[in-house]
Amino acid sequence: MKGISFLTDSSNKKVAVQIDLKTLDRFESEIEDLLDVIIAESRKDEPKKSWSEVKKNLKRKGKL
Repeated sequence: MKGISFLTDSSNKKVAVQIDLKTLDRFESEIEDLLDVIIAESRKDEPKKSWSEVKKNLKRKGKL
């Protein structure tokens, strides 16, 4: 894809991606969605909190 390059290690395994800023502007919402998925996937094994606990903490902090 034009504007996207993959960086590889010595064994030619893809290790990073480089995105041209013009391409980033054109596909901003798609890239944001991709990053959301990556973040969610990386946090899937973190401890879960109930909605009531989250809501209580937000109220205590004055954010709700």
